[in-house]
Amino acid sequence: MTVLAGGVGGARLAHGLDLAGVDLTVVVNVADDVELHGLWISPDLDTVTYTLAGLADEERGWGVVGETYAALEAMGRLGEDTWFTLGDRDLATHVVRTARLRAGSSLTDVTARLTSALGVRARVLPVSDDRVATLVDTPAGRLGFQEYFVGRRHADDVLGLVYDGIDAARPAPSVLDAVRDADVVVVAPSNPFLSVEPVLGVAGVRDALAGTSARRVAVSPIVGGRAIKGPAAQILTTLGHEVSALGVARLYVGLVDVMVIDDHDAHLADAVRALGMDVVVTDTVMGGPAGRERLARTLLASAGVARG
Repeated sequence: MTVLAGGVGGARLAHGLDLAGVDLTVVVNVADDVELHGLWISPDLDTVTYTLAGLADEERGWGVVGETYAALEAMGRLGEDTWFTLGDRDLATHVVRTARLRAGSSLTDVTARLTSALGVRARVLPVSDDRVATLVDTPAGRLGFQEYFVGRRHADDVLGLVYDGIDAARPAPSVLDAVRDADVVVVAPSNPFLSVEPVLGVAGVRDALAGTSARRVAVSPIVGGRAIKGPAAQILTTLGHEVSALGVARLYVGLVDVMVIDDHDAHLADAVRALGMDVVVTDTVMGGPAGRERLARTLLASAGVARG
């Protein structure tokens, strides 16, 4: 099974599938990546990795549980801007990643070594080893993604998005095969614009998803007209889309066979079916490990996959 993912929603669903015993590949967005303090930081890859390793700070939704901030505090005393919070354990990941990238390793190879070191069973793949950057057009001008999302706490209206470098980005090794050859491909309940589109936009990925013989399942990140986490609802609004599970389903026409929507959105099921998708109505709010595994098993059942 392959999951296309980014952010907390993607990480938590991947965790649920891992708990359910799935032979899992997670293809992860890299357009959030950023260089700060001379270090290469891959927030979505790290969120997926930490969550699968049981290290994630579940309360905050990012970083490592039990984190300390001695290095960040020291950088602040030395005059560095510390708006992007880096904990000490998290910092170690970025130091190692950056050193290995500078030594000539690919992001795919570095990610494999990091996940192995942390005991992650699933295969975690960056969608590309090339650099792609989400740029956000706002009333204040064009912002880098982390400036918009972290520095300004995604308070600005999003007027448009540019995925800088995506036209030249090549899929990382094994990514297209992971989509084409899977029995099931899941589009995680990640932000359709900030997490999913930068994955689909890499050369060949959208076509691979459209053409695969796999059962294709998507989970709506919108529940009862609101996002579970993050600015998905706000972005749907400002970019002219309906803020609902139906609005999300319309973005995935031709790419998914099954749309999973929350119990709160059961009244939208017929409209989603009219788009040519099967619909599963269930509790999509995952919460802790038990909720994640429950949703994962529902997805497996909807795709015709039996698990003990």
